[in-house]
Amino acid sequence: MAEVAPAPAAAAPAKAPKKKAAAKPKKAGPSVGELIVKAVSASKERSGVSLAALKKSLAAGGYDVEKNNSRVKIAVKSLVTKGTLVQTKGTGASGFRLCQSPYPHRQTRQPWFLK
Repeated sequence: MAEVAPAPAAAAPAKAPKKKAAAKPKKAGPSVGELIVKAVSASKERSGVSLAALKKSLAAGGYDVEKNNSRVKIAVKSLVTKGTLVQTKGTGASGFRLCQSPYPHRQTRQPWFLK
């Protein structure tokens, strides 16, 4: 009554590595952020450009805004966080303009106690 060890399971056949899908080529045109900066800089509005007006100018330039609406929103948010655009009004997407200086609150003169 000797117990016989069960025979080891047959080795699983080696799996062939999966082939990676071919990478899609990038489009040659400018990015959404570059288009937004161009549209805001072209506007003459003193108080900035609203998101609706920004979308209209992008659509006039040949960009499909309805298809890429989320990309436009994400690009605007990232430009605001980078400091390229300044939000002029409110908390939503009401008004944007280009940042003139990276430190607009700093004075150009030296304080009196440093002279």
